[in-house]
Amino acid sequence: MTTPAVIKVDTPGGMSFDLSPEQAMIRRTARDFAEREIIPGARERDRGEIFPHDIIAKLGALGFLGPTVPEKYGGMGLDFISEAVIFEEIGRADSSIRTTLSVQISLTELPILRWGTEDQKRRYLPRLASGEWLGCFGLTEPGVGSDASNLATRAARDGDEWVLNGRKMWISNGGVAKLALVFAQTDPALQHKGLAAFLVETDAPGFSAPSIHGKLGLRSSNTAELVLEDVRVPADNMLGDIGQGFQIAMSALDDGRFGVASGCVGLIQACVDASTKYAQERHAFGQPIAGFQLVQELIADMVLDLETARLLVYRAGYLKNKGVKNTRETSLAKWHASESAVRAALNAIQVHGGYGYSDEYPVERYLRDAKVATLYEGTTQIQKLIVGRYTTGIDAIAPRR
Repeated sequence: MTTPAVIKVDTPGGMSFDLSPEQAMIRRTARDFAEREIIPGARERDRGEIFPHDIIAKLGALGFLGPTVPEKYGGMGLDFISEAVIFEEIGRADSSIRTTLSVQISLTELPILRWGTEDQKRRYLPRLASGEWLGCFGLTEPGVGSDASNLATRAARDGDEWVLNGRKMWISNGGVAKLALVFAQTDPALQHKGLAAFLVETDAPGFSAPSIHGKLGLRSSNTAELVLEDVRVPADNMLGDIGQGFQIAMSALDDGRFGVASGCVGLIQACVDASTKYAQERHAFGQPIAGFQLVQELIADMVLDLETARLLVYRAGYLKNKGVKNTRETSLAKWHASESAVRAALNAIQVHGGYGYSDEYPVERYLRDAKVATLYEGTTQIQKLIVGRYTTGIDAIAPRR
């Protein structure tokens, strides 16, 4: 059986509430880029469902598509707090672009880094980290969401190849990806022990990815259905071994939840910033509405959620830097940050009043973009069950026999 690599980042000292000089520089660079390149066109991209190929290419040139990938594979070799800071600043500007980054880094690159052979790492990571290729994560199916062990997609061995058949649904980056990490069942009788993961190049015959439109939010990110009809994949493109697919998927989702939580911190920050600015400028009854107690309460509630969400994210990042298991802490961070982002966006609309209900101001987009964070990479309810399992020692997710 393939043993996953432990990604451990050597950082001095224990958990700190201050960013290191390098992390602070990363934040400044990401914020400056977001202010200059991302925020100005966010509304029009949202209106037109326009995928920002040019911005993604520029992020790749900055190194922000492979921050935690080691330098020898084309990445920046940064730690997970630095990764969180990038997600936070990009998420403050546009959650659609942050989603693209999260899938690229957390759900595609890191599984290859942890589970891939040396050949797989050298073949794919430099292309992904540079932005030459985008990746996607093919787990969810039309009839399978949280029950990842019950996949309908099938993989059958044929000589030196595997033949894949099935459909995946709600796949972020699916229509723009050059590489898809696809999970399939090799033997239904084995249930989760028969699952395997495959690195599928999307130009393979039989592979198609029709885009999905009409989403509530994340309108300028790409979401697609993956259709696999007798797609042939070389045997050496299996990631890990048969039976490790479920473990690979779960470890990837741990990383994905960290990215979502980090991005939600940025979204809450955006709500605080927009609401504070509007409340200071908007006058009623002869004074700025920022002077009204109940308006201050709405903003203060956002600030509390912002600070607690950021602390939970950074604690999870600290554990990830140490290379220790962090499923519980990452689930707590994702649960709290995603639900807090929805609350913050609702409060921000309330502060803005009628203007908050139109896209003249960005807060209505913040609400639409925030809601999906409570659904993907495991719903809020799944996060609660994960935390409950760690607390009680009883697994309420696994089916009882």
